[in-house]
Amino acid sequence: MSDSSSAIQSVLVENRVFPPPEALVKAARISGMAGYEALCAEANKDFEGFWARLARENINWTKPFTQTLDESNAPFYKWFADGELNASANCLDKHMGTPVENKTAIIFEADGGEVTKVTYKELLARVSQFANALKARGVQKGDRVLIYMPMTIEGIVAMQACARIGATHSVVFGGFSAKAVQERIQDAGAVAVITANYQLRGGKELPLKAIVDEAIASGGCECVKTVFVYERTASAWARVAGRDISFAEAVAGQSTECAPVPVEAEHPLFVLYTSGSTGKPKGVQHATGGYMLWAKLTMDWTFDIQPSDVFWCTADIGWVTGHTYITYGPLAAGATEVVFEGVPTYPNAGRFWQMIERHKVSIFYTAPTAIRSLIKAADSDEAVHPGKSDLSSLRILGSVGEPINPEAWMWYYKNVGQERCPIVDTWWQTENGGHLITPLPGATPLVPGSCTLPLPGIDAAIVDETGNDVPNGSGGILVIKRPWPSMIRTIWGDPERFKKSYFPEELKGYYLAGDGAVRDAKTGYFRITGRIDDVLNVSGHRMGTMEIESALVAKSDLVAEAAVVGRPDDLTGEAICAFVVLKRPRPTGDEAKQIAKELRDWVAKEIGPIAKPKDIRFGDNLPKTRSGKIMRRLLRSLAKGESITQDTSTLENPAILDQLAQNN
Repeated sequence: MSDSSSAIQSVLVENRVFPPPEALVKAARISGMAGYEALCAEANKDFEGFWARLARENINWTKPFTQTLDESNAPFYKWFADGELNASANCLDKHMGTPVENKTAIIFEADGGEVTKVTYKELLARVSQFANALKARGVQKGDRVLIYMPMTIEGIVAMQACARIGATHSVVFGGFSAKAVQERIQDAGAVAVITANYQLRGGKELPLKAIVDEAIASGGCECVKTVFVYERTASAWARVAGRDISFAEAVAGQSTECAPVPVEAEHPLFVLYTSGSTGKPKGVQHATGGYMLWAKLTMDWTFDIQPSDVFWCTADIGWVTGHTYITYGPLAAGATEVVFEGVPTYPNAGRFWQMIERHKVSIFYTAPTAIRSLIKAADSDEAVHPGKSDLSSLRILGSVGEPINPEAWMWYYKNVGQERCPIVDTWWQTENGGHLITPLPGATPLVPGSCTLPLPGIDAAIVDETGNDVPNGSGGILVIKRPWPSMIRTIWGDPERFKKSYFPEELKGYYLAGDGAVRDAKTGYFRITGRIDDVLNVSGHRMGTMEIESALVAKSDLVAEAAVVGRPDDLTGEAICAFVVLKRPRPTGDEAKQIAKELRDWVAKEIGPIAKPKDIRFGDNLPKTRSGKIMRRLLRSLAKGESITQDTSTLENPAILDQLAQNN
């Protein structure tokens, strides 16, 4: 933890407030601020009783729990430890014999536009059949299975099938390299890999099975006994005799019935590796009971899910958002959800809006990075503007993955939500399991750029580097003071790293989120200012990078997207370096210098002279993973003038690094 996180100055002022629509307030599961405050009061009065009630009401237990929270070995907290359940049964079996069994569970739209629909009853049959196929190849309760799949129904079936038999899955995003796959197989000790011959993205076939083969051939993966291969395309794939088997072969003759295996509430449902720039991958371990409770609850609370809703989360199952808000949460809630294989810009940048119209999506949940890229596309091509599609089915919008700057928030609100859809700006992380701080659509007045207030039962606070609370209006370190059911249980195989990373002694045993934040002096609303290691210390002034980025993007006639990092500076300690994508062709020479000066002057006007970027570099895009996440660690290396030595295999656009290495 960096000392630079102390006393972070908040320089972004936002006074716009948007109350929730009156009709939504009346019909919402949590109605008005009074409804929210009543739940918070219940949690404060009887913390364990609050969680116990919710767990009994929302989860089907094969063996009821008698102990809610075990804090005896903190920070290795246990929730509902003597209870037993099955995650897949809580997503599928519980709907059998109800009207939901014949309801559409998944509307799958392929990269090429083909649409497939699957009911809950049909999905249960497919999951059961593949679960039997896993068992037939020796996979059993407690084993780890690595999943390296495209965004298809089969990816969800694979995850659910593992959960059904008590195997712990570890999903690896389909853009990761063979080395990343190898490291994760080794660390988890996976006995099987589930993959596809190819994935389809943006009209292109991209290999998956070949990467798995390379990973296993690299050594240290002798634990893998079986590789299941979903034949997504007709293209041939290399078969290793005795090890590899196609999906079709694996499920041939298997029963469509498979009894779910009860597991202890603390049984690891999944291990999901976070991708760091250096060192051993960090396997975030989540427990079945607490995670499933929070996945279901946040669908009800944050998204106010109703039986008639069509829910669409645009994330990939390789990330935690895809786990909680594609594979588990929507199905536990009995919702109809859209699953999309492709990218938002293929065959054109209106794909998202056209799909919302086509499938009558009512809840749309995506990332600020995607929003900003679509803003740029809409500004340059009127044909792909959201206004060209019928978005009247929408009632709630969501944002996930990083703080959303106010200008992007306003564009999203006006052009996609048509000024009638609340935006739930959700703050959470891989380690959290689900939303922790977020507006509630039928309760919370919205402020652009703010994730507003913690969910009931979540004790969030902002502290200094010694763990003491800082006053509202002052920036500091975001922590969670009390455990919650869906929290990370440990780092797989490395409990000491878990304690050191998330519960440092100097923070009084609080959970360290790693983000800087500030609470509004009047409303108490939270606003994330960026990662602690993204705090800039310029001439003794500490500023969050997100605020400078927001100021740049607020120059909306010129700037489409911006990312800000710091680099060492002899004079000021740190200098601000901004990487900017314009709404016009990338400038060079004198034009670049002129626009850079214009942007520096703009930031000085918006924030103050201290926030003016010393370097401004222009690119056609920013370095992003295939899921749209900006690789800020690479930008930090570029700003320092370092050669790129980190793994860039997950980048969608590696050539952009050479462009951004040029200083204007």
